[in-house]
Amino acid sequence: MKQFDFFDDRQLSRRRLLSGSAALGSVFAAAALSGCGGNASAAAPRDIQFWHLLSGGDGIKMQNMISKVNDANPAFKVHPTVLAWGPPYYTKLAMASAGGRPPQLAIMHASRVPGYAPGGLIDPWDLDLLSEFGVTSQSFAPRIWDKSQNNGKVFSIALDSHPFVMFYNRDVAGKAGLLGSNGQLQEAKSPQEFISIAREMQKVTQAHGLSFGYLGSGSQMWRLFYTLYRQHGASMELTPGKPMVADNEAAVESLEFMTSLFDDTIAAQSGDISTGIAEFARGGSGMLFSGVWELPTFKKANLPVDAATIPTLFGTPAAYADSHSFVLPRQLNVDDAKRRDVYKFVSDILKGSLSWAEAGHIPAFQPVVQSQAYRELTPQIHYANAADIIAYDPEAWFSGSGSDWQTYFAETVQNVLLGRDKATDGWDAFVRRTNTLLSRPNPV
Repeated sequence: MKQFDFFDDRQLSRRRLLSGSAALGSVFAAAALSGCGGNASAAAPRDIQFWHLLSGGDGIKMQNMISKVNDANPAFKVHPTVLAWGPPYYTKLAMASAGGRPPQLAIMHASRVPGYAPGGLIDPWDLDLLSEFGVTSQSFAPRIWDKSQNNGKVFSIALDSHPFVMFYNRDVAGKAGLLGSNGQLQEAKSPQEFISIAREMQKVTQAHGLSFGYLGSGSQMWRLFYTLYRQHGASMELTPGKPMVADNEAAVESLEFMTSLFDDTIAAQSGDISTGIAEFARGGSGMLFSGVWELPTFKKANLPVDAATIPTLFGTPAAYADSHSFVLPRQLNVDDAKRRDVYKFVSDILKGSLSWAEAGHIPAFQPVVQSQAYRELTPQIHYANAADIIAYDPEAWFSGSGSDWQTYFAETVQNVLLGRDKATDGWDAFVRRTNTLLSRPNPV
């Protein structure tokens, strides 16, 4: 590139000299204003980049929450970037952190944090600074707070827990004679009792008692399977370099029970998530197994919907769940002022998470859950107890929401649910696939 010199006689002219002097004068004037704190940039808000994977109704709700916090805090402005849910999001976040160009804040599922914290891609939270903004360990339910930690440090701050629950149609349940004196669905305490309830609802709908779409969705299959598996009181350990430790009998029994539901009477033998939700929304079934995030869909459809945790059918209360959690992507050079702004932003979002509860999620911030306003939300209050029985994915670098591991589960189990393979064969194939992953190092 050619370098220009104002004092090159060949280039010099009166007009250029005057324009150059004017430019220099502007610089000096700006510097003088800056020195006395009078320029506009000194009062400009600090920009905070925030990545998340919330779309649809959740995305709209989050944007409203961000805007509210921005309006209340003129010192900073949070700029959200929404990326595709699942592997694309987590891959891009890892690359940004490794490449030294991450956002100041991001959302991760709590189940994905164990794959990132050991590799140094996210920073731990400063608990003293959090407490300055009114957020402490006592602000969260024990299971949620425990999940935020890795090797004794806190790497994530949960916004919510979003469990897998049972929605039901009050009108259908009422016509089937299944509502208790409290107006809520009778509780099933065994697989046989649940099947009986489903069949009574089918008599009313003349279609199905239960909706549960699963084709092509490893996450959907896994959510129900892991709920039932943990209800057996069974655990699962994924230790790098060692074979998977699991209760094979509980796994097979859970898969066999799931398969028994898809008889085209209790539930459709085949169908995806969209068809299952649509069937329930139009009154073609009395119950639906799905995530709490579907609640706004049914409210919008004016469906007489209620909800509860999935019945404890195998002895131990448990509900598959995850948490949208705030994480601090590793910065090459931490801007202390922006980092402090991030803490303020997160604390304000947590304190204002009643609106997030309206979207179906259970707020992680306990002062909100314990408020009278939350207790008046129905049916949210009917499954709020799920926060005490939630079961996060077993920890591994490859597990968690939106992971390929759940896709592998679909590849080995879908034919079991379709009645083409035995439950033992499908489960054994999944174990072998998992052991292959356990033999590999964490690529992050």
